[in-house]
Amino acid sequence: MDAKPVILEKTETLAETAFLRLLRIFYHIPGQKTRSWVMATRRRHPLCLGGIVGAPDAVVIAAFHAARERLVLIREYRAPLGGFEYGFPAGLVEPGESIEETVRRELHEETGLEVTRFTVQSPLLFSSAGMTDESVVMVGVECRGEPLRRGGIESEMIEVRLVSPAEAETLCRNAEIFFDAKAWLVTRRFAASGRVEI
Repeated sequence: MDAKPVILEKTETLAETAFLRLLRIFYHIPGQKTRSWVMATRRRHPLCLGGIVGAPDAVVIAAFHAARERLVLIREYRAPLGGFEYGFPAGLVEPGESIEETVRRELHEETGLEVTRFTVQSPLLFSSAGMTDESVVMVGVECRGEPLRRGGIESEMIEVRLVSPAEAETLCRNAEIFFDAKAWLVTRRFAASGRVEI
């Protein structure tokens, strides 16, 4: 089946903050009526408007504490969920910052831990393309140090958890907790193999 070209007609900015813009985009497929979609973007030039993919907006860090043989998870309050979610340390890439620099900074800010080795890096990923063009890179690292009881900057509510494969299995089976999709997949694999694989 040959795909017909999608023609973007216009955009409207619905809201804008320091880190996010909410847009309504109007588009049509030749011979069909105009449609609209509401999306969020972190980019000045969204991908749907010809923006360049380039560097990721954020990093997601799958960290293994080598000395304790534990996966590093965080339990963080997420306002849209109205509760806490299990996930990985993550954060936005600052202008001029490399992925490695972002990973080191975010892991330390959110957990107090120090990267000792980078093990793997994903290509650019999009985790919720129905809502946003936000891109992330998942990075596997080994780390060391004593985790903070509470991590993050002042506006964040983060609890640091170092979990064994057995604890990871229990968490993954608990349907009553919120879990980030990317973190659930890696944590489930860690529960089965004892290795951090992304």
